[in-house]
Amino acid sequence: MAIKFNKLTTVIALASVVTSLLPIAANAAEVNVYSSRKEALIKPLLDQFSEKTGIEVNLLTGNSDALLARLKSEGENTPADLFLTVDAGALHRAVTAGVFQPVASQTINQVVPEEFRSGDDQWVGLSLRARPIFYSPERVDPEQLEDYMSLADEQWNDRVCIRSSNNLYNQSLVASLIDHHGAEKTEQWAEEFVENFARKPVGGDRDQIKGVAFGICDIAVANTYYFGHMLNSDDAEEKAAAEKVKIFWPAQDAQGAHVNVSGIGITEHANNVTEAKQLIEFLLSEESQKWYAEANYEYPVREGVAWSETLQQWGDFKKDDISMDILGENNADAVRLMNRAGWR
Repeated sequence: MAIKFNKLTTVIALASVVTSLLPIAANAAEVNVYSSRKEALIKPLLDQFSEKTGIEVNLLTGNSDALLARLKSEGENTPADLFLTVDAGALHRAVTAGVFQPVASQTINQVVPEEFRSGDDQWVGLSLRARPIFYSPERVDPEQLEDYMSLADEQWNDRVCIRSSNNLYNQSLVASLIDHHGAEKTEQWAEEFVENFARKPVGGDRDQIKGVAFGICDIAVANTYYFGHMLNSDDAEEKAAAEKVKIFWPAQDAQGAHVNVSGIGITEHANNVTEAKQLIEFLLSEESQKWYAEANYEYPVREGVAWSETLQQWGDFKKDDISMDILGENNADAVRLMNRAGWR
């Protein structure tokens, strides 16, 4: 005998189904991320994480300082569970602002070298970017190059391109030099280095590399991942410019080439700490670290992960193993030093 449903029966049945689903929806696992990295550079990994774990990731991207200000303003009402940003200086600002809580994870401590995570476990590095010297092989003999300090030599007068002192990457480089050589010697270096600028600092790292390619300057200081994007660009002019430039790894007989990090920390008022920790560990997995190297031409922070073909072409190098905490702690001194030296 067929069962007939009237409208009331149907409504009651549907209400019962919806009610039974409500607890599941209410308890659906999620994690909220504030990121200063562009969406294209992080979302593919977040989507993989969600597919693998069933944990939904809500992503908000923006300027690092603006996101930090938002975190401070929101306080305990912030929806953010994680704050992802670039450069040790930016991470130090977040620590100073008190927006992080310790990341307690034996897994993280095992795979990330100590120098690339906060000493008090406030944040952990996700990827590395090197900041070597770029030069024109037509106008510069690499035998003339040595380290960052040698860029103040008279032979480089009017031959150097570099970004402004407002750039965090340059601030961190100078912060490292203060640690290695002392503030007095570094300030003297900066004063002489500024005299070697081929032009007033302008533009981003790509512009410095293009400056070498177009003959505006003969050497430049820039991050390697910009160079990687240029070499693999769909823009024929940008790719051609990159192909005219080569990398020199500085200070290989001393402290090594300067490197910095992109990093992440769990926010002080996170509501989804377990899920946040799971996401960090996923981003440090071999699969994720390999993706970083291939998609953004950054170096894996986790040791033993294969480099992308592009990174391999640049050769192996000795990297400075200075603690990232020191770069943050020396940031204010570095900025004042650069301003006194006339680095604008």
